[in-house]
Amino acid sequence: MSRALVLDTETTGFDPATGDRVLEVAAVELVNLVPTGRFYHQLIDPEREVPEEAAKVHGFTWDMLRDKPKFAEIAPALLAFLGDDPVVAHNAPFDFAFLDFELKKAGHPVIDRARMVDTLVLAKKRFPGLPNSLDALCRRYGIDNSMRTAHNALLDVQLLAQVYLELMGGKQPDLALASAPRVAAPAAIELDAAPVARAPRPVVPSEAEIAAHTAFLGKLKDPVWATLLGGGEKPGG
Repeated sequence: MSRALVLDTETTGFDPATGDRVLEVAAVELVNLVPTGRFYHQLIDPEREVPEEAAKVHGFTWDMLRDKPKFAEIAPALLAFLGDDPVVAHNAPFDFAFLDFELKKAGHPVIDRARMVDTLVLAKKRFPGLPNSLDALCRRYGIDNSMRTAHNALLDVQLLAQVYLELMGGKQPDLALASAPRVAAPAAIELDAAPVARAPRPVVPSEAEIAAHTAFLGKLKDPVWATLLGGGEKPGG
């Protein structure tokens, strides 16, 4: 069994070194590249004002988050859900940098970068020179992202899980077969009685039918059907 977690964060800005904080984190569990239905999602009090430009991206303000738990309170549950398995994210260094900052601040070890899988890097290798944002990849793979009117970590990880499956080779052909009910092979059909012997009844054309056919072939250039006539001669020849 191969387990991985697809993760996304929303933040107050671009750089934790300048005081920006995580305000939402979500992760979905994959087993053998398929979502299991298990997920982790938490809104977080960022303990600071959310700049207007950031709020326009994800729709969250500090007033909406003041009553949510702080990152230090949710860190144990998040780490337990992530376990020791690979963590997949789009532009993963961004998310890992924020998680590093928050985990250190809360007194926890950071997530080993060896576990990091960056779908942006995978997409750039697959589609060099093309747009490789999450929206662009959804359009390229025909994944419905019409509900993505704002950045939302839980929705984004659900979309990214589908993108990651495609980047890793697409839907596995045996998935549908594995989940479909097995159908027994049909039993051999047994005859109720021995086959009835029938005398052949060849169809013999009349002289008039032969003459009409010959006249029709005479209108064609080198008809292959002429060889079926006696001697293989062309009609009228």
